[in-house]
Amino acid sequence: MRKTFLAVSTFFILWSCATEKGGNTSPVPAGVNAEQKSDSAGDLSLKISENANAAEISNLLSTFPVFSKKEVNDEVSALKYCLQNYLYAIDASNMKAKDKQLKGMQKSYRKIQKLRKSLNTDENDVLNRYLVRIKTNIAVIENSVNSKKK
Repeated sequence: MRKTFLAVSTFFILWSCATEKGGNTSPVPAGVNAEQKSDSAGDLSLKISENANAAEISNLLSTFPVFSKKEVNDEVSALKYCLQNYLYAIDASNMKAKDKQLKGMQKSYRKIQKLRKSLNTDENDVLNRYLVRIKTNIAVIENSVNSKKK
């Protein structure tokens, strides 16, 4: 399970950090073309590979520390799994899966909030910083996805 998660995480991080291919000779940035296509087709997808918030979430997932309490680590793993699937669902324009993973993230987030009381002060502060950054980036992504629906 851990090797699979590590492989998926590594793939996603490499995929999200890929640079633009040199074969694009168009003077118009790729994001403008993609935006025009998505607006005309009524597509609600968000380009996760070009989204700074998704990239930050990927970086947070890859650098998430290990804590002294097994219960916290288990719930952090569940949160990371939901976050990865959430980003994949958005990239695939699967809003049903996105909503399911969002609920899973919220459930794990609440459990972590309860469990973090058992951590020492330093670990609690580090975990809080990660959770705040994740929550902020998810809120920005959700706002972007919801604004495209309108």
